[in-house]
Amino acid sequence: MLSKQLQQVHPNVLAKVLKQKTIYQNKEIVVINKPYGLPVHGGPGIKNCISDVLPILAKMLENMKAEPLHLCHRLDKETTGVMVLARSKEVADSIRLLFKTRQVEKIYWAISLGDPDPAEGVVEIPIVEKEVQSHQSHYKMTLAPNYRLSPEDGKVVKIRKNRNAESAVTRYRLLASSSACSLLELQPITGVKHQIRVHLAYGLGCPILGDHKYSHWSKLAPQKLPEITLKRLKLEQSKARHLPLHLHAHRLSLPLGEQINLVCKPPLFFQKTLKKLELDITKD
Repeated sequence: MLSKQLQQVHPNVLAKVLKQKTIYQNKEIVVINKPYGLPVHGGPGIKNCISDVLPILAKMLENMKAEPLHLCHRLDKETTGVMVLARSKEVADSIRLLFKTRQVEKIYWAISLGDPDPAEGVVEIPIVEKEVQSHQSHYKMTLAPNYRLSPEDGKVVKIRKNRNAESAVTRYRLLASSSACSLLELQPITGVKHQIRVHLAYGLGCPILGDHKYSHWSKLAPQKLPEITLKRLKLEQSKARHLPLHLHAHRLSLPLGEQINLVCKPPLFFQKTLKKLELDITKD
């Protein structure tokens, strides 16, 4: 509902919402807690997006003569959490370079279906975009491993690299598990499109709660949830398609002269889900 409302409001109202969601600012950057369902960039059928209201937001934060703010990185439309905006093009360029050269530490939280085995580790499998042939053809990111099991003797053999695949590395750690779900802490070392979602769903077999795109490979269908999860969420399987994606950019460390640590609390729906599923986190 909220993301639908954000699509319908006047750009000034959207800028005001983002102003309220400002968690940190100094003379170089402004940091917001990105709301759910709000695209960063415009596109077909998108009326409101973050990049369009950056000039208005800058004026609201400083004064009428303020230069527009600049995007430094992107988050998926459904992802919430820490998002850095720069007050000048020079600062934006230097922050983009920090992201590109992997000097920014990013920590995400996700609620996933099932427990990863082992409970902590690194997924290092290249990712490639592929067309899925089904009754509705569509594109998805998927794994393009460099190894496979040989059908003859079950040994692991190296295979030829997919030319179009990008190398992708994600660290993960289990923080809590209950009700057939887990709360995971994730650190993407690389920044490939939908990387965390693909590594969790296809690499670990633990799709993110509410990730209807990556819960099945060959069809576009709502995620199928275990009985106990439905019961705790007080949800019918037929209504599962309304479940939002539970992926949140929780923390970001920026080496800008000094180390700036930025932390965002998960959105209310995420916190409520944690409670309902009894995923207790005692740490941070």
